[in-house]
Amino acid sequence: MIPLLQALVLRPLLTAMIALRALRRNALRSILTALGIIIGVASVVAMVAVGNGARDKIQGEVAALGQNILLVFPGSKRSAGVNAGMGTAASITLQDTEAVRREVRDIAGLSPEVWTSAQAIASGRNWSTTISGVDPEYISVRDWPVARGAMFTERDVRSAAKVAVIGSKTANELFGAINPIGQTVRINNIPFIITGQLSSKGAGLGGDNQDDRLVLPYTTVMKRLTGEKTVKLLNIKITSADRMETAQAQIRALLRQRHRTPAADPDDFNILNQKEIAEKVASITGIITLMLGAIASMSLLVGGIGIMNIMLVSVTERTREIGIRMAVGAQGSAILLQFLIEAVTLSLLGGTLGVLGGMGTAHAIGKVANFQPVVTADSVILAFSVSCAIGIFFGFYPARKASQLDPIDALRYE
Repeated sequence: MIPLLQALVLRPLLTAMIALRALRRNALRSILTALGIIIGVASVVAMVAVGNGARDKIQGEVAALGQNILLVFPGSKRSAGVNAGMGTAASITLQDTEAVRREVRDIAGLSPEVWTSAQAIASGRNWSTTISGVDPEYISVRDWPVARGAMFTERDVRSAAKVAVIGSKTANELFGAINPIGQTVRINNIPFIITGQLSSKGAGLGGDNQDDRLVLPYTTVMKRLTGEKTVKLLNIKITSADRMETAQAQIRALLRQRHRTPAADPDDFNILNQKEIAEKVASITGIITLMLGAIASMSLLVGGIGIMNIMLVSVTERTREIGIRMAVGAQGSAILLQFLIEAVTLSLLGGTLGVLGGMGTAHAIGKVANFQPVVTADSVILAFSVSCAIGIFFGFYPARKASQLDPIDALRYE
């Protein structure tokens, strides 16, 4: 029983103590060797966390559009063979809007949208902001409730009334702590009465602050501010997710019919499906996260090569020590285990400090970039496991070389 206990417990424990003593004897060199692993693990954890955080942020912005949303933009305006880009053509009319609302069965809500920018003046202050012209259904389509006051009405739309709902950012800039409801704001020297204030929604897909806006009836914007006859966007909410593709096909067919588009010609409008946007975002951010993790993992490989290099140097420096141990009865397996323990210890130390450093780095990047990195258990376990595997892989050759030394040659080594 005692010989078995010595073989299974005492000898490995004694070997581990000798290995740790050797590392402590060269503490600075051990720390510098582990630094490669620390940087590698920290890079992997930080980059994956940043990629996951960016993905969640963008997906949150897509979700902020509302549930089951289709966005219909005008097509691209062409001039002298040059495309001006999506949304520049004047191809969606108010009549198109009413036709879509009337003939597509799966629509739960629809709001045309036009926009411009202007200087808003109120209570002795002025602020350059976005002016959005929408339908009262806009707040239900976009899941954007009014925090106080009320949304303007269909009657206000029909009469192109001089009323507005204000975003929280614009309200703060123009009125400060004053309740904006019932106050007057002037746009292009036209007075508008504020009927409500939208709840705060933060940044949108383009990175702009969605709360920095004044929302007016779309007829008011078109008749009193811009003079435009067409709309820049249709916000359409579909009854359920499984009806999105059907509704999209119906809208496409209807608009092509109304615009008398020949079968061989492309659409003069664009339809963006919220589900497709989310899937593309997930795909792109997934690829980016994978690339970031792969690039960062290269530093783990460099750290592993550093461990092998130092362990080979250590074997050379301690050749006489190895010879003495073998001369007094140490077996090759004990020498192999000793050097493997040293290599794995360096990797474990580097992995632990690297995980902590990576989490701290990710948090710092999130503060600067204004989003929340997501450190997952999978990325931490993977980075830590790889660091341990690197210690075993790159430590095995020096350890094996040490275990195969001839005791007589080792004792003669100078």
